[in-house]
Amino acid sequence: MANPAILTVDDDPAVSRSVARDVRRRYGDRYRVVRADSGPSALEALREIKLRGEQVALMLADYRMPEMNGIQFLESAMDIFPRARRVLLTAYADTDAAIDAINVVDLDHYLLKPWNPPEEKLYPVVDELLDAWLAAPDLSIPDTKVVGHRWSAPSFAVRDFLARNLVPYRWLTCDDAEGMRLLAAAGAGPDDVPLVITPDGVTLVKPTESALAAHVGLTTTPAEEFYDLVVVGAGPAGLGASVYGASEGLRTVLVEQRATGGQAGQSSRIENYLGFPDGVSGAQLTDRARRQAQRFGAEILTTREVVALDSCGSTRLIRFSDGTSVAAHTVVLATGVAYRLLDVPGLAEMTGRGVFYGSAATEAPSCSGEEIYIVGGANSAGQAAVYFSRYARQVHMLIRGPDLTRSMSSYLVDQIAAIPNIEVHPHTQVVGAGGGEHLETLSLCDPRSGQVREVHTSWLFIFIGAEPRTDWLDKAVVRDRNGFVLTGSDLVVDGRRPPGWALPRDPYHLESSMPGVFAAGDVRAYSVKRVASAVGEGAMAVSLIHRYLEAQ
Repeated sequence: MANPAILTVDDDPAVSRSVARDVRRRYGDRYRVVRADSGPSALEALREIKLRGEQVALMLADYRMPEMNGIQFLESAMDIFPRARRVLLTAYADTDAAIDAINVVDLDHYLLKPWNPPEEKLYPVVDELLDAWLAAPDLSIPDTKVVGHRWSAPSFAVRDFLARNLVPYRWLTCDDAEGMRLLAAAGAGPDDVPLVITPDGVTLVKPTESALAAHVGLTTTPAEEFYDLVVVGAGPAGLGASVYGASEGLRTVLVEQRATGGQAGQSSRIENYLGFPDGVSGAQLTDRARRQAQRFGAEILTTREVVALDSCGSTRLIRFSDGTSVAAHTVVLATGVAYRLLDVPGLAEMTGRGVFYGSAATEAPSCSGEEIYIVGGANSAGQAAVYFSRYARQVHMLIRGPDLTRSMSSYLVDQIAAIPNIEVHPHTQVVGAGGGEHLETLSLCDPRSGQVREVHTSWLFIFIGAEPRTDWLDKAVVRDRNGFVLTGSDLVVDGRRPPGWALPRDPYHLESSMPGVFAAGDVRAYSVKRVASAVGEGAMAVSLIHRYLEAQ
């Protein structure tokens, strides 16, 4: 492995040489110093380092740069190397901006220019930050390679799984020269994709998600048989419950079927979350929450499908699809919701081949210069439209209503109105889709007139509401007619507690009809469908769990 990199970014050649010289003099024997003269060129350098499977320990960026200032660069760089330490180089007049950057990009430090002598003003700061990085370096596995077909749904599924679990990989098509060489070396052909090659040389042909997780460093097996708390679902509510549970001394395990973050983790930009005035991507927020939970000692299991919840006396049993189980004193149900499928002729056959549910951020660069269509008028659709507008030539938003104001936050409505390559089409529904190898056409209908028109596109992203992921609960807990878990006072009807409730008290606020089992976030009936409220409910559930355990 190459030495970790220290990246310096400054558009002033003299300052750039000076900072690189001082950093190289002290750290050149242990770190590779990379210089860039602008934010865009620095981002390109970071992407190259990422593709090579190498690491970045520290980034020092000048604040005043044309095209992209230091704060904007560091914010974008966080998506590529979230664990790298971040320093802003600034003049005395810009210290207010540097202080603001502490919130915007989770800045580690800012340095005033000039920093002479470096022994007093530069090296102590860098020493401390490098020590902190070494204590918790980027644990990602370098240079995982994925070979697949551009329009293969299984290939997309592998790439999406790796991306959502923040596992870096290099994508190669099966008709690319290097892709063909890797297929040949593995004794495979174009029909055997997706092919995954791990850094230690293991080849996986059409791997399942569980096999993939086991080979790229994700944990799939619980370390213990019994816990104080099992959290099912790793969206904001589940992550919140895990952080607070583990930090307060509960033996906590978080179980997720696919990837941490849930729908929020797919969001390109969350702009109304407290403490992030310039917004934060779902991936960034998810990564921080996951690391925070692990730092407090919570276990995180991926690719574990939960199929049943049982009560065995005071023990709650979570059963997995492979026949194994894990037991606990308490459970938090935080499984969130899944995007509702759009039942339109031709769409099912194109899913993963031009038709995607959710933002599918891995596809954004491939949309460069193209026309894409987004179905939906709520915040998730609006955030996706803003994100894809950076790549696509034109973004078309298809909504059933007359405008966006009834279903979308006003800040997003204003943003969309100000972006020239986003067009909103009211009273428009998708009624058909066609194509061969991939999506090629959509049939759009105005329900008022019944008029149908055909458009040509290879990209459709769907955000049409959500359904709770609770079928696996069966009759274990009481749910409403839509499948959402009923809790607290909603379980008490005409003064009567739910059937089978044996405790001499009413259910706690977030407690389900099974004592000791709580629900938090979108899966709970009548919850507020916002990231902040989901995190809050996750934390509140842990507070109620302490009350429950104290009474046992």
